[in-house]
Amino acid sequence: MTDPTQDPRFLQDPYPAYASMRSRCPVQLVPTGSGGHAGYLVTGYAEAREALGDARLSKDTAAFFAGKGSRRRLHPAVAHTMLASDPPRHTRLRTLVTKAFTTGAVAKLRPFIARVTDELLDRWPVGERFDFVAGLAVPLPVIVICELLGVPGEDRPDVQRWSAELFAAGEPDVIDAASHSLAGYMAGLIAAKRADPGGSLLDQLIAARDGDDRLSEDELVSLAVLLLVAGHETTTNFLGNAALALLRHPAELDLLRRDPDGVPAVLDELLRFDSPVSTATFRFTTQPVTLGGSDIPAGVPVLVALGAANRDPQRFASPDVLDLDRDARAHLAFGHGIHRCLGAPLAKAEAEIALRAVLTRFPGIRLAVPPDRLAWRSTRLVRGLVSLPSRRSGRPAWRAARCRGGGRQGGSGVPRSPRPRPLSERCGWW
Repeated sequence: MTDPTQDPRFLQDPYPAYASMRSRCPVQLVPTGSGGHAGYLVTGYAEAREALGDARLSKDTAAFFAGKGSRRRLHPAVAHTMLASDPPRHTRLRTLVTKAFTTGAVAKLRPFIARVTDELLDRWPVGERFDFVAGLAVPLPVIVICELLGVPGEDRPDVQRWSAELFAAGEPDVIDAASHSLAGYMAGLIAAKRADPGGSLLDQLIAARDGDDRLSEDELVSLAVLLLVAGHETTTNFLGNAALALLRHPAELDLLRRDPDGVPAVLDELLRFDSPVSTATFRFTTQPVTLGGSDIPAGVPVLVALGAANRDPQRFASPDVLDLDRDARAHLAFGHGIHRCLGAPLAKAEAEIALRAVLTRFPGIRLAVPPDRLAWRSTRLVRGLVSLPSRRSGRPAWRAARCRGGGRQGGSGVPRSPRPRPLSERCGWW
C-alpha cells in the first residue's frame, strides 16, 4: 500500500498523482498518518460529493480516537471544534454563527474590505519585487476576521502566527503548542469582553453563552478559535492560488484586465482549478459503506480529496484547463452538505474585491520568478503558497488619475477631505 501524496513533488503539483489514483479507482486504501491508521482516499467527484453528504461518515474525532492512545496534546478547543462534531451538536453550534456569514451580512463588510485592500495595495512598490502573499493574501483575511470577532489590532500578528503554526505539517509539537496559545488567548479575550462588552460577533456568542446558556464555556472558546482560524487560512490560500492561476494563464488574465467587473463570475472556476483546501477534514465510517466500488468497513477513516474531485474529467471537461467561461458552480472547494464552508460568502467577497482592485490598479502585475521555483506550504490538508514573488509596472491607475487634478471619482478638482488613519495601521498589522 503506497501513498503518492507522500512524494515530494506532490506539494508542487498534486494533480498528476490524483489523476493517476482516480484512473485506477476513485476510492482506495492509503496510509492516513492518523495514529498509524489506514484509510480510504476519495479522488472522484461523484464519490466525493456522496461521501460529504453521507451521515454514516462521522466527523466526531473524539469518538474515533477514544481509547486508542495518543501522544498528541492538542488543546480540546482545537481538537473538538464544531468541524469535529455531528448533529445535533453541530447543528446547534452552527446555528449560532450562521447569520454572521450570510450574503446580506457580508455585504455590510464590503466597504471595510475594500478600504483595507486599498491601503494594503498602497504599500506595493513600483518596479520592485514584492510578495503577493505577504502583502495582500495573508493580511487582508486576518484583518477582516479579527475585525469581525473584535480581536484588538496589537494582538493580530500573534494570532496569525499561531494560526499558521497549526498547519505546520510534520511538526506535531509546534502544532500542539500553537493550539494552546490560540485557546489561551481566546479565553483571555472572552474574559476581557465580559468585563467590557462591545458589538463584535464574539460579544454576541458570549451573550448566547451567558444569557441563554446555549453554549458551554469550552464550546465558546472552541467556536471562537475555529472562526478565527477558518476565517482567514483558506481565504489566504484562495487569493494566492487564484492570483497564480491567472498569472500563469496570460490570455485569461488579459480578459479580466480588460473587464475587471467580470471577476465575480470567474471565482468558482478559480476555486475549482486550484482548491485552497486540498483534503476535507477527518471523517470515519460508523457502519460499513460502499463507495465508488470499494467496500469500507466500519471504524475506518475516509479522506475526501476536494482538489482531486474538482479535476475529475467525468464532471468537468478538460479539468486541467483554466476556462473562465466554464460554469464551475458545482465545485467542491467549499465542501458539500451540512459541513459546507460557513464562510464561503465572506471568502468570495474578499477574493472578488482584492482581485478586482489588483487588476484595476496594477494591470501590469507579473510573476517575478519561474513557477517551478515557488514554494508551497508543507501540508496536505490545505493547498497554498508560502510566497508569490511578483512585480508591477507603472503608477496605480486610480492614483495617477488622482494626481491629474481630481479625486478618485473624477477630475473635479474639489479638495479631498483628509484621509483617516489607515485601517491597516489601526488594526495593528503593520
